Amino acid sequence: MSTLQRARCQAKAHPLAVDAVLAAAVLACMVAASFVEPRHPHSVTWSLRTPDSLSLLLMALGACALAFRRRAPMAVLVLTGTLSVVESITGDPRAPVAMSAVIALYTVASTTDRPTTWRVGLLTMTVLTGAAMSAGPLPWYAQENLAIFAWTGIGATAGDAVRSRRAFVQAIRERAERAERTREEEARRRVAEERLRIARDLHDVVAHHIALVNVQAGVAAHVMDKRPDQAKEALAHVRDASRSALNELRATVGLLRQSGDPEAPTEPAPGLDRLDELTGTFRSAGLHVEVARADQDTTLPAAVDLAAYRIIQEALTNVQKHAGQQAKAEVSVVRVGPNIEITVLDDGSGEDADPDSGGGHGLLGMRERVTALRGTLTTGPRYGGGFRVHAILPVKNRTPTGEDPA
Repeated sequence: MSTLQRARCQAKAHPLAVDAVLAAAVLACMVAASFVEPRHPHSVTWSLRTPDSLSLLLMALGACALAFRRRAPMAVLVLTGTLSVVESITGDPRAPVAMSAVIALYTVASTTDRPTTWRVGLLTMTVLTGAAMSAGPLPWYAQENLAIFAWTGIGATAGDAVRSRRAFVQAIRERAERAERTREEEARRRVAEERLRIARDLHDVVAHHIALVNVQAGVAAHVMDKRPDQAKEALAHVRDASRSALNELRATVGLLRQSGDPEAPTEPAPGLDRLDELTGTFRSAGLHVEVARADQDTTLPAAVDLAAYRIIQEALTNVQKHAGQQAKAEVSVVRVGPNIEITVLDDGSGEDADPDSGGGHGLLGMRERVTALRGTLTTGPRYGGGFRVHAILPVKNRTPTGEDPA
């Protein structure tokens, strides 16, 4: 820390001591100025004179009042202004008692607002200058009277300028702090959104493949002794499902471990073009799935296409896990106006037909995906048994302002 900065810190820590030093300096200046006067009205040479005791007393009182200018600026201005008026009328008009009033006026202007500065400044200038011109022993046009008018105006203007600069610096500091808080909040929001996205992707990948592994492992265990060929086929499906899960997890973890911005994945994100492959994995696990499409080969944005795929994947996984071994599922993809509608139905023959009862995050992840695309999601039991998942996704991925992205 530099010497100037240390001095400023000390001044802020001890304002009364600073004001006392200022009062002593002002008193010294007033006393020194009261001992000199020009030899002639238009002369540039000076001579010594002795001020009267009343002038010295008024100067001392005005200087002492300045020590309290920060605690009561308006009261100090009234006191110093009164002393200046008394000096102008009864004392030596050349004694610079008005200097203390100028300092007090500067303090008031630097600590109040501009309208108050205008009112108080004009009142002080009028009273001091008017008293000196009308009641003082000097002619009204004397330079001492004009000096009072000029110096009071300078004090008010300087104080207002200091107050304006202080307010400007404070506004800049608050704006910078607000911008910093906004950046931190935005960073936290982005981190939270990224965590949710990663959690959704990992859940969709792991839940789907682990559900298939669980079903096929159960089948293999059930037919191992009586039907070894069928058991081998089930174990082959287990191997394929586990390999797919490991590959997707490896790709996801690889992206997370990269420093900086990750490069674009070499494999495109799954979409409805892989719907047959997806339903095939469930059929191989013993789930009867029927697919009906009436989307007229609509080309969907990547985010919408991925969300549609993940919704169907999670819905069928819930059917596999909760609806029972004899469950049947129906998947429909329909283009309706500006939207694409995804519907997954099952007959719910199992005891745990409601996916919500499992306490998992599948339906929550689906809802978050749909909400992010400004779509709607409806889930719930069907009349007569079963469960229904219905999602409406806009074909054009709208921005928060409602406009299509460029």
